[in-house]
Amino acid sequence: MNFNSKATPMAWPQLRKFILAMKLTAFIIIAALTNVSAKSYSQIVTLHQKNTTVEKVLRSIEKQTGYHFMYDKQDVSKAGAINIEVANVSIENALDQCFKDQPLTYKIFDQTIVVKKKDEPVVSQVAVAPIKVTGTVSDAKGPIPGVTVKVKGTNVGVQTDINGKYTVNAPDANGTLVFTFIGYTTQNVPIGGRSQIDVVLAEEPKALSEVVVVGYGTAKKVDLTGSVGSVGAKQLQERPQTNLEQELSGKIAGVNVSSNSGAPGGATKIRIRGYSSINTNTDPLYVVDGVVWTEGGNAINPNDIETIDVLKDASSTAIYGTRGANGVILVTTKRGKKGGTISYDAYMAVNHMFKEIPVLNSKQFMQIEDVSYANIKKYDPTGWAAGDYTDRNPVTQRTALIGKLFDQNLNPLYDVDWQKATTRTSVSQNHNVSFTGGAENVNYGLFLNYADDEGIILNSYLKRYNVRLTFDNQIKPWVKVGATLNYNYQDGRNQDQGTGGNNIPRMLIEMVPFIPVRYPDGTYGKRTDYPNLEGGDNPVAQASEIQSLTRNRIFSGNGYLNLNLLPGLEFRSVLGVTTSANYNPASQSGLVGGPVAGQSYSSASIEEFNRTFWQWQNYFTYNKTFNKVHTINLVAGAERQNYQQLRLKGSTGTLSDDFYEYYNLSAGIVPNKPESDYDAWQMQSFFARLNYNYNEKYLLTLTGREDGSSRFGTNKKYGFFPSAAFAWRVSQEDFLKDNKTISDLKLRLSYGLTGNSEIGEYRSLANINTVGYAFGGNSAVGTTQTSIGNEDLQWEKTAEYDLGFSLGLFNNRLNIEADAYLKKTKALLLNAPLPETSGFQTVYKNIGKLQNKGLEFTINATPIKTQDFTWNSTFNISFLKNKILQLGASNDDIFLAPTFLSQFNLMRVGLPAGSFYGYKVLGTWGTAEATEAAKYGLLPGDLKIQDTNGDGKVSADDKVVLGKSIPDGYGTFSNNFRYKNVDLGVDLQFNYGNQIMNLTRHSGQDRTGQAKQLCYRT
Repeated sequence: MNFNSKATPMAWPQLRKFILAMKLTAFIIIAALTNVSAKSYSQIVTLHQKNTTVEKVLRSIEKQTGYHFMYDKQDVSKAGAINIEVANVSIENALDQCFKDQPLTYKIFDQTIVVKKKDEPVVSQVAVAPIKVTGTVSDAKGPIPGVTVKVKGTNVGVQTDINGKYTVNAPDANGTLVFTFIGYTTQNVPIGGRSQIDVVLAEEPKALSEVVVVGYGTAKKVDLTGSVGSVGAKQLQERPQTNLEQELSGKIAGVNVSSNSGAPGGATKIRIRGYSSINTNTDPLYVVDGVVWTEGGNAINPNDIETIDVLKDASSTAIYGTRGANGVILVTTKRGKKGGTISYDAYMAVNHMFKEIPVLNSKQFMQIEDVSYANIKKYDPTGWAAGDYTDRNPVTQRTALIGKLFDQNLNPLYDVDWQKATTRTSVSQNHNVSFTGGAENVNYGLFLNYADDEGIILNSYLKRYNVRLTFDNQIKPWVKVGATLNYNYQDGRNQDQGTGGNNIPRMLIEMVPFIPVRYPDGTYGKRTDYPNLEGGDNPVAQASEIQSLTRNRIFSGNGYLNLNLLPGLEFRSVLGVTTSANYNPASQSGLVGGPVAGQSYSSASIEEFNRTFWQWQNYFTYNKTFNKVHTINLVAGAERQNYQQLRLKGSTGTLSDDFYEYYNLSAGIVPNKPESDYDAWQMQSFFARLNYNYNEKYLLTLTGREDGSSRFGTNKKYGFFPSAAFAWRVSQEDFLKDNKTISDLKLRLSYGLTGNSEIGEYRSLANINTVGYAFGGNSAVGTTQTSIGNEDLQWEKTAEYDLGFSLGLFNNRLNIEADAYLKKTKALLLNAPLPETSGFQTVYKNIGKLQNKGLEFTINATPIKTQDFTWNSTFNISFLKNKILQLGASNDDIFLAPTFLSQFNLMRVGLPAGSFYGYKVLGTWGTAEATEAAKYGLLPGDLKIQDTNGDGKVSADDKVVLGKSIPDGYGTFSNNFRYKNVDLGVDLQFNYGNQIMNLTRHSGQDRTGQAKQLCYRT
């Protein structure tokens, strides 16, 4: 047998003892000189070899680990060529991959690894017997307490003490010890008959090299100078939703996700660090795979997402210029991978109304009506004596309805719980199938999704079908191309779109219980079936006979070209196009009400939006390290964006037959005028960013972007948006580098200027529109100017300061991140008054100011992590103060929509945006307060409204600020527990310091006639 030069034959026991004695002596000397508690053989191997021999692989492992190999050269020579690509894996893992499909096997004895043919048993000279093993576990900084040491394949295990020492009774002297600790690579160490085993754990590479997406590139998380929050696919799928925004809820500090609708898909809104505008769009910018996304979160399959990175401060968002003031959400989708994989993922949810609002039943309603009628004589004796209320006698009214609504004893025939009748227990489901594969230089992915989200209101739903295809090809070492194609189809039915009496959520409460869903003849019950009630259909009829549908068809595609021009210099070109044909058909049968007194009106309409958006970006990236301590990353490029939308609408009324619905608009007897309009904008941009890194300690980022937009006035077409940020990695300084407690500490400071270009189209120009008039006895159509232009109209500007730090403790087992920020927005777009001589009342100008300031805290911890059980805990909280600083020259109050009930949505200098304004209700006037109530022309039982100015009357001057919509704070406390293959997640989301304006309840308590204040039971 021919042995390799470093092999130690086990048949030479004396020589082996001598060598071991020399090793032990050398170890003691080194330990004394370097103050290292123990030496161990490395268990981590990295191999990058192609078409090589077994012997070369074994020599590489010897150099990296210190282990020796013993083998027969004739056996090894019979093995085929080896291709192996592994990084930071265990010896066992490396050898398993090396000998895969080879006629060889191995066995580890002490520090010697014997390689033999697979058909020859390896005879062990190490006795199989129980053994007591002791040792010390450390890392580069010293001993590690709390490391789990377990005998592989058994329940035997211990943890290291405060000095990193352990003692374990292993049942098998030839067994394997498994060393695990959070933030470190798990090591499997064969016992090999040894009674002392000391191990040095290596930090997991991910802890320091996690990569996040930033504008036009990526960066290591530890190198970030701005405030960026990140969420991975695993975290997103812990609480699966059909909506991207809803999955993001509570995941990142400073990102507030809210919804004012429980409809499938929801009307979800995301606000990042407050509100930076009053009259313009405050939604964040979405960028998917480097291309701006214009079709909303419902058009993205959450299961396709690999990561979401949220740019929060101006230093991070300035690279997006006029579109970055509201924050930027960067979505990276999954792509194909080498090898072949088929995966299927699904979930199902059961939905039910959590709580009903208590309302009157039929008997209670009649009792209150009787009491109300009896009280008329007491509170209006004059009208009573004059016979003004004779026709309001409940007995007379009910007698006339015997057989329809009442029996012979005038008891109600029906008692409908409308909340139960109009809702259901719904089932939602989501299915995902993916096929990925690839070879050395090519990969592909096909991702399919079907989602069916049923709402709890009858007939409400949202269905989504999504197909996505990805392709990447490294054609040459210096050129790479790739593409993504995505098709999304959504089919939904909304049940909360109506206004007035034909609004289902409102009628769930307001509909009286003694009127049935349907009468025996099949007709629907209406509120007008009983005298003195307001008009309105019952909610079940509305859910069945009124259709408000959405049909969205979205096709998007993007392709990229990467060229490696020189060492460190790369050019990238990305072209993305999104087209959508979204149409909203609607119909209402003649079985339900409408604007006519008889409540028998049918209608149909189709409204379509055809949109096209394209973006082309070209930029260079240069990476270079000088003298091993100076590293720069430079990005510079240009970009063009273009958006077009054509809206079409046709509608008709009084259908000849309900059968036609919206499929034949010519069936309407009373057609309406067709409508159409066209919107378009385009943008040209130039941008650059410089990242400088000195010795992994001092980080500097400088960014600049110039945007030119067609939306702005002639004199303000272009704007420049700079930013600067500095970070200091204190943990890399010599005085902290070997600290056993502090794993990472970084301080950040940044300033940046961003803009908001979402001011709408053509506001800088004078607008015209058509108007109908009579001329010469005939109808004619003319054109009139509807607004005056402003050549100085420009983007709203937001300047932001951010101070933050990130701290990792106990090898990043506990992570803390905090930020304090101040955002000031100026040049808010508002209506400024004009002299009457101009012919117009107002003109859009940039004249307002707004401020947001706040604090953000995030704590991530892993209290427990063992081989079978893991507990991860996350807590984040955000504090926010919003204040309006200026509203034009005179700082007049502004009331924003909705205003159809009253002007309650107040904008006032010194107050938060979106303050609630109105009368303060103190209760109702009591019988003992009749004299005082009479001073206001009121009676006991009427609402008692605060006379704020004390002038003896209630008027608009008595209105006060009732609250605000922006919370003082919001956050999440989430815990995830994993035992083997079972996961449990517990999420608690909260906010405080704000109020909610319930317009549905406002309507229910503000009725006229019989319905007034008869709906709610308290």
